Amino acid sequence: MKSSRSNAVTGESLEKTPNETSSRAIPHQTPYDGIDDAETNDRKYSDHGFSRNDRNDMHRMGKVQELKGTHCRWTISLGLRVCSTAAPAILKLFDRYGLTISSAYARNQYCTGWMSALSWQAGQASGPFLVGTIIQALLTVNDTSYEPKGWQGTLFVFAVVLLIFALNVWGANAMPYINNILFFVHIFGFLAMIITLWVRSPHNTAGLVFTQFSNEGGWNSIGLSLMVGQISAIYGLICSDGAAHISEEIQNAGLTVARTMVWSYVLNGTLGLVLLITFLFCITSVDDALNDPSEYPFLYVFRNAVSQPGLNALSVLLLILVFAGTVSFNISTSRQTWAFARDRGLPFSAWIAHVHPRLHLPVNAIALSCIITSVLALINIGSNVAFNAIISLNLVSLMLTYFTSIGCVLVRRVRHPALLPPSRWSLGHWGIPINVGGMAYALFAFFWCFWPNATPVDAASFNWAVVLFLTVAIVSLGYYEIKGKKVFKGPVVLVQE
Repeated sequence: MKSSRSNAVTGESLEKTPNETSSRAIPHQTPYDGIDDAETNDRKYSDHGFSRNDRNDMHRMGKVQELKGTHCRWTISLGLRVCSTAAPAILKLFDRYGLTISSAYARNQYCTGWMSALSWQAGQASGPFLVGTIIQALLTVNDTSYEPKGWQGTLFVFAVVLLIFALNVWGANAMPYINNILFFVHIFGFLAMIITLWVRSPHNTAGLVFTQFSNEGGWNSIGLSLMVGQISAIYGLICSDGAAHISEEIQNAGLTVARTMVWSYVLNGTLGLVLLITFLFCITSVDDALNDPSEYPFLYVFRNAVSQPGLNALSVLLLILVFAGTVSFNISTSRQTWAFARDRGLPFSAWIAHVHPRLHLPVNAIALSCIITSVLALINIGSNVAFNAIISLNLVSLMLTYFTSIGCVLVRRVRHPALLPPSRWSLGHWGIPINVGGMAYALFAFFWCFWPNATPVDAASFNWAVVLFLTVAIVSLGYYEIKGKKVFKGPVVLVQE
């Protein structure tokens, strides 16, 4: 039995099929583009920072463009950046916080949204913390009398956060050009680092690098130690959906975002593998590297290869790229939070979802993300364990949201393929196997994310991710029952057949 509903965006009367789950009317919003729906001039669309295809995709999700197309023509993903992408099928089937549009379970949608939004907020805190502690490590290397303190690292975090806020609000128009410059810095910096280490650093033998294994965690076998130790590698490759959160600000997003995802992952995965192998050859003593006074093994490698000025130069180059990644992380995190708030998924959603009328940016969401990072940095003064526990929530929650979102696409692809909107970039016949593989690996990684790094386990070495994960799940379910189910309005699907 079909029911009729009206689309407030176009005024059309649409028929609701049994497979559609949302019957709400889309509230009127003032679009950034300011172009009438009947407008068909492609040049006119382009001049406003989006294409006609972008407008169609937004219409399919029941949305209008509210943010400025700052990144419309200059989307390049960097190796140590998070601005990678998501496939167009996800762009068309999901709003940017990872919720399933066509799922009949609003509670699952809501909890997934909370997991995704909070995991990005937790992960964002790691960037400024990393920048601040690297600066402290460089001070230690250059001045042996300097003793780093936790409160000093927190002050560095505050300074980094202020700079991030300034760049992402008042420097937003320049960010695409800065990104492109940093792309070349990334490539040439990588070459400079690799060449320097291969020419100047002492090396291990190939046999030692590729055939010698060590179990430093006290586990029963090398295989188990390998499974637990892979989490660090996974962390270096997460957030591949970063650009999906700024898709509203990218011109021709349905095609550009997908291409960027593929090529950024291939490029950065290759460069990361080369860099990893290089460092394995250059770490001539694992114990000395782990016990380096700077607490950063890469500084031990640089010290063995070059003089003090050379060490500073290579470290500053790396620091710039890490900072650039932190800026991009804030862009994606703030848009993630803003999108969830736009659908009333968070407390104080009206304030968080506000778009600055002149800048056309989610300034409040950017400010909130910076505030959360600063508050988490205060925890580091009292306890590194507590801070690292909060950061660990990032990886666990992302694996769950990846599993959920890919699974929903897979179910729809298998059970109701005709209801999938046509995509301009597709995996073709490889789509189902890749979706199955992605789900399997996300579930596999999710399981290992809860394991501690070593045994025996105490309060300092315990992996508190399981506690935080369950806490977020309980809080999100509780808030949904108290208020969320009354106000939460997830995205809708408008399937044109």
